[in-house]
Amino acid sequence: MIKMIFEEEGAAEMGDSERLEMDAEGSSYSFLTKRQLEVLQMRHQGLSQQDIAERLGTTRSNISILEKRAHQNIARAQRTVRQWMMIRAPISLFVKGGTDVFEIPRMIFAAADEKGIRLHVTSMDILVQLRRNAPQLFHKRVLGRDARIYVNENGEAMVEVAE
Repeated sequence: MIKMIFEEEGAAEMGDSERLEMDAEGSSYSFLTKRQLEVLQMRHQGLSQQDIAERLGTTRSNISILEKRAHQNIARAQRTVRQWMMIRAPISLFVKGGTDVFEIPRMIFAAADEKGIRLHVTSMDILVQLRRNAPQLFHKRVLGRDARIYVNENGEAMVEVAE
């Protein structure tokens, strides 16, 4: 049986009957179904889709669909967490397209200073994060389009390209 890695806040205090009820309902605390979790775990262990299909008594095509939908659900969950992190980020800057990328860290540090936040990252750390999070946004030394940049207390930067 697969154990849930992530549990709803307060799930640790659940009694055995509540936990059994949760297991019977499926993955009510997850974007993934029990079957999707099972398939992902077996794939992570190195089994092929055909091997999993044989173990579970179904077709390889069904396993393929389960795996694809699981990855779609994971991507949706990651986008949701990212949006929540942006909402909670204490630093939010609108940066116009055409801005020199080396100005962006200065803008971020100024906003952090204004809010009394000490960021434990360097200018280069910020630029690397921004380029990794939105490579299509950068054209040589300038921002190709308008963007909103969010930075949390740990100096983690997130980018939202303006529409």
